Parts: sequence; structure tokens; C-alpha cells
Amino acid sequence: MPVTPKPQHILISRTDAIGDVVLTLPVAAYLKELLSGCKVSFLGRNYTGPVINTCTAVDEFISYDNIKAMPRQDQLAYIKSKQFDTIIHVFPNKHIAGLAKKAGIPLRVGTTNRLYHWLTCNETVKLSRKNSDLHEAQLNLALLRPFGYKGGASLNDLIQHYKFSDTNHLPERFKEYLPADRFNLIIHPKSHGSGMEWGLNNFAKLIDLLPADKFNVIISGSNKERELLFPWIATLPGHVIDLTGQMSLTEFISFIFNAGGLIASGTGPLHIAAASGIHTLGLFPSLKPIHAGRWAPLGEQAEFLESGTETIDTITVDNVFNTIDTWI
Repeated sequence: MPVTPKPQHILISRTDAIGDVVLTLPVAAYLKELLSGCKVSFLGRNYTGPVINTCTAVDEFISYDNIKAMPRQDQLAYIKSKQFDTIIHVFPNKHIAGLAKKAGIPLRVGTTNRLYHWLTCNETVKLSRKNSDLHEAQLNLALLRPFGYKGGASLNDLIQHYKFSDTNHLPERFKEYLPADRFNLIIHPKSHGSGMEWGLNNFAKLIDLLPADKFNVIISGSNKERELLFPWIATLPGHVIDLTGQMSLTEFISFIFNAGGLIASGTGPLHIAAASGIHTLGLFPSLKPIHAGRWAPLGEQAEFLESGTETIDTITVDNVFNTIDTWI
């Protein structure tokens, strides 16, 4: 049964990685539909803040890193000052669950498969992600059952609920890397361990197949990935642009919005690209729980290739090239 009285200020808690956060953003838009007039805040890590702030259905980003840095009594006072009447633990976190209860948030929603939720939440939802055939974004919506969500949202429904918007202007210094006379393709070869990687040799072979007069190829990656990729990038054709470690996440999001397409394994930038609406290709093994059925990119122009095996190596360079070639 839907909860009563109707919540007015809801805190969504998801303090893990970028891709997980992107796939949680539709929760905010669904809440706005289920509970018209409510305010939705989103608790996340500082490094995911730029992603959360791109969602127009989120009214305020709350930094978990800033809260953790406070003395215990100040943490409690801060949560109380926000006057949340509801918290939804999309990603279980024992510290947050305990803090929410101590702060007296009236409605605290969590899953039944965390023992501490039985002690800290007063509304629990039975949810098993590991054994489900649903997409991660669909699983997140299960936490909205106490608010009247009946289930059954299709992946296309979720795409329409991203509310993902390019709220920043791309700095001029990066615009020169996006020429108008070629298709601007971002290749994001690493994954920080969040996805099974396709291999640098495969990406190098792909780049050799892409006509330089049609494709402008940009390599992206974090500062840490820049160090790992530097020797490999030095072997690539001279027209390939290296932007690893040169953009903040806010700038990278805007850069993605202005590009033509992106290819990556199951990692955060893949989901950002899909949500932004550009051409997106995800590469996945057929291995649960990291397969495409759970983590495929969701977007108007998002696609994926799945290996059919427990590794990603059986996805051929020709398979990838033939998909990307249709984007022009």
C-alpha cells in the first residue's frame, strides 16, 4: 500500500560508482510523477556530483563525503537540518541507514536482504539483484513500491525518465577537438575495474579500420588511466587525439554531449553517453551479473554487443567496426 501521509522531501541514497548513479537517476523522475510537488535530493559521493547535477529531476545534491568528514554530532545535526521526511536506500550503506534512523527521518525504505535494514528501516522491500533477470535501472525502481509504483517499467520508459541535461557550456579549449567535418568518436578503453575490458590491441586494430577522413578519434580516460594508457597511445596513428586526464567530470560530460558517439565496456562514461542521447556502444561478456541484460547502456541511440561467452574476447574488431560504421 502507498505510504501516508504523502512525502514532501525525499532523499535518494546511492553512494557508489558513476554508472550505478546514472542508472538510478530515473528514480527521481518517477518520484516526481508518483508524488507531485515533492522535493527530491540525492546523496552521493563528491566525484559523482557532476552526474547527479545533470539530472533536472534532482533538486539538490547532498555530499556523502562532506557528511563523513563531519564530527558525529554534526552529521546528525546536518541531516536533521535538511528536514527529510523520507530516505530511500537504493545502495545499502550501514552508516547512512543508522544516521537516518537517529536523525528521526519518518520513512526509511530499504531492502530486506540487509540485516541492518531490519533494525534501521520501517519500510522494507524484497529485492534480490543477483538472481534477477531485470536491468539494474528496473531493479532500482522496485524501491518505489511503497509509493505506489506497480512495476513493469520498460527500458524505453526508463530512457524517457533520465531527465539528463547538458547544463554546462563546453570550454572553448575543448571545442577544437570536435570538428564539424568528421564523426567525433570517443574511445574509452579502460573501466577502473567496473567492467570487463576489451583489450588495447583490439581498440588499436579498430582505430586502424576507421577512415581518418570520416572519423575523428578521441581517447578518453582519468588521470590514473592516463599513466596506464600513455605507452599505448604513443603507438597510435598521429591523428588520434589524446584527452586522457585533461578534463574534469563536468567538462567530460559536456564533451560527451557534443560528441557523435562513444564506445566502452560496462563503465560510467558508457552510461553517461547513453543518457546524453549520442550513439553509444557497450561491449559485454555473457557472464552474470556483469552481462548486458543487467548493465546495457540505456539511451535513444544506445547499443551493445555481447560476447556469447564468459569472456569479452570473442567480440571481434569487425563486429565493432560494422556497428560504428552505421553511425555516419
